[in-house]
Amino acid sequence: MKIGKFCIWFVLIISVLLVVACGGLRFSQLDTDATDYHPRKVAVFPVSVGSYEEARNPVEKIVPAELAAKKWFTSVIDTASLNSQIQSNNELRQLVTDYISKLNTLNYSDPELSGKISQLIDADAFLFVTVEEWRYTVEKEKNYANASIGVKLIDPATGKIMWRAAHNKRERYMLVKSDMSRIARSVIIDLINKMPH
Repeated sequence: MKIGKFCIWFVLIISVLLVVACGGLRFSQLDTDATDYHPRKVAVFPVSVGSYEEARNPVEKIVPAELAAKKWFTSVIDTASLNSQIQSNNELRQLVTDYISKLNTLNYSDPELSGKISQLIDADAFLFVTVEEWRYTVEKEKNYANASIGVKLIDPATGKIMWRAAHNKRERYMLVKSDMSRIARSVIIDLINKMPH
């Protein structure tokens, strides 16, 4: 009798865990200090696209728009506005170049550089977005559209990466290719919904 009850509880717990796991992101890592991190002004840095250059424009439009739609922040500095500031300010351009170089090559968020950038652009959060996949594939004679996006939310005051996450979606299509921007928007919304704010 006890073994039967144990089996029932075991199956119920596994079922609940499977349902919860299916609703999450592919990857998410939260810094221990993130629960006390409530930025008001977020800057969306130029998207890293690798070989998927066609993803740049849609993603750089979707991310700030979805962040603004949440109304969590008093200000969202979109990528176009940030790029304009960077191009018109030599000091800022050099700081951003040095900062991103360290972040990409050493995975080090330099607090001295991020603090200076933060003051110049008036933002208390940096969001870095990476397009990991943006392509159509054929597998076993079935057509798929694949979008995968990663993000890093950084506190420029401390240089800490407060949250990093990645998510992807795959959609099968028959004759007409799926709209990759629509799939990416869905991925981005899922990511933003889990973002500390």
